[in-house]
Amino acid sequence: MTKYIFVTGGVVSGLGKGITAASLGRLLKARGLKVASQKLDPYINVDPGTMSPYQHGEVYVTEDGAETDLDLGHYERFIDEDLNKYSNLTTGKVYWNVLNKERKGEYLGSTVQVIPHITNEIKEFVYSVGKKTSADVVITEIGGTIGDIESQPFIEAVRQISLEVGRENSLFIHVTLVPYLSGSEEHKSKPTQHSVKELQGMGIHPNIIVLRCDRPLEASIFQKIALFCNVKPDCVIENITLPILYEAPLMLEESGFSGVVCRELGIDAPEPELTEWKEMVERVRSARTHCVEIGLVGKYVELHDAYLSVAEALHHAGCFHRVHVNIHWIDSSEITAENVDAFLSGLHGIIVPGGFGARGIEGMILAAKYARERQIPYFGICLGMQIAVIEYARNAAGIPDADSGEFNELCRNKVIDFMSGQSSEIDKGGTLRLGAYPCVITPGTTMERCYGQREISERHRHRYEFNNDYREALQEHGLTLSGISPDGLLVETVELSDRPFHVGVQYHPEFKSRPNKPHPLFTGFIGAAVKKAHEESL
Repeated sequence: MTKYIFVTGGVVSGLGKGITAASLGRLLKARGLKVASQKLDPYINVDPGTMSPYQHGEVYVTEDGAETDLDLGHYERFIDEDLNKYSNLTTGKVYWNVLNKERKGEYLGSTVQVIPHITNEIKEFVYSVGKKTSADVVITEIGGTIGDIESQPFIEAVRQISLEVGRENSLFIHVTLVPYLSGSEEHKSKPTQHSVKELQGMGIHPNIIVLRCDRPLEASIFQKIALFCNVKPDCVIENITLPILYEAPLMLEESGFSGVVCRELGIDAPEPELTEWKEMVERVRSARTHCVEIGLVGKYVELHDAYLSVAEALHHAGCFHRVHVNIHWIDSSEITAENVDAFLSGLHGIIVPGGFGARGIEGMILAAKYARERQIPYFGICLGMQIAVIEYARNAAGIPDADSGEFNELCRNKVIDFMSGQSSEIDKGGTLRLGAYPCVITPGTTMERCYGQREISERHRHRYEFNNDYREALQEHGLTLSGISPDGLLVETVELSDRPFHVGVQYHPEFKSRPNKPHPLFTGFIGAAVKKAHEESL
């Protein structure tokens, strides 16, 4: 029977519940178990697709086109399993589904209530993941903090699941903060005790308590929490802040984390095989002696989580090349023709990631021009590809007013424009080109050198496309259309093939990069940056 693990958080938000859940997934997979992960988010948005990156960080996109919480990126990177639309549920989606069922008469005239209708919808979603994937273990993270009003239906739903499948097939992990008071030079367990008490008041008794801290805990803290929170002594696990994110599974396993989980769930599984993971972490450590400087030119750089997967993919590639990638977070709206050199000089590579809206676009175009003219490796992702096309059209192909229909509806030369059949009147949510689409690579290109194959599939999240009316003009002036959809209708990638790396892709390769399997485009980009750094040092 499928086992269900529920991860909750207490005291404060941002404790790393997602990293704890992802680390456990990696450890259980390393024991030979089939693991599925999902996130329950209490916010009322149907999905994060229309939320500001400043509010919620990046939107992570699955293979089947679901716009999800960024924690799913952690799950995929740690567990190396593709997730799907059943991996993320929000309050908005729950109520949307319930109200649609009510309108169709599926409740046969019943008064629709939180219990049982809302909770049943949540339970059905949780159960569906196990059924769809035939997983041995389903790990479900409940977003928010215990005590939040909006998370109560989710807590009640997982309480009911525990009763239905039996305590022997369900496990609750509660992640809390243990603050350190410098004045008295001691850690305090009381916030954890209060958080567990509140959780117990909702009918849930955590089996394992994970303690988030910035420095090692005293033995007395473990004893006190085990005693007052009514858990076994070895079920209190330390989760200390680490310099390298991917050390987390190894650190948690030092406390016997996965062994305790398997014991409590009655799972007979071998010890975890973590050799490859340990070697990867060691490569990250050793890479810190060599450095490349990469400028990430974006419009949401104040919140680094807005580009979380891009940053992680850069570090994965750095690990592959055994160099540390030092990311310079550059606000594109601050770049002007007068100060561009001050922002971008000394960089070994420039990356322009995705985004929406007109703010900061001219700064990105200046960055792409700076990279092209100075032979600095350039990597444009989604919006970054469109920026590369606009820049090349303006400054190399003799179309000085080239622009995108997204930024200038009155522009005569829209080298980037709506996809065929689209309209500006459509709703914004869920109407982008989303999920995995195939692409055919042009022979003899940087794309082919990086991928080593002619046909690929990558995840998309965008509405505007390369305008086919400008294919011939831009190709005549030296731009290579290096990736095309199989039907020949959509330009997926562009490049300057005579450069070590000057590539723009309409999709989001960062979503498929893994710490032990870096994405080939990111390894190609960082490889070119390493070569640039070496040339400058001579």
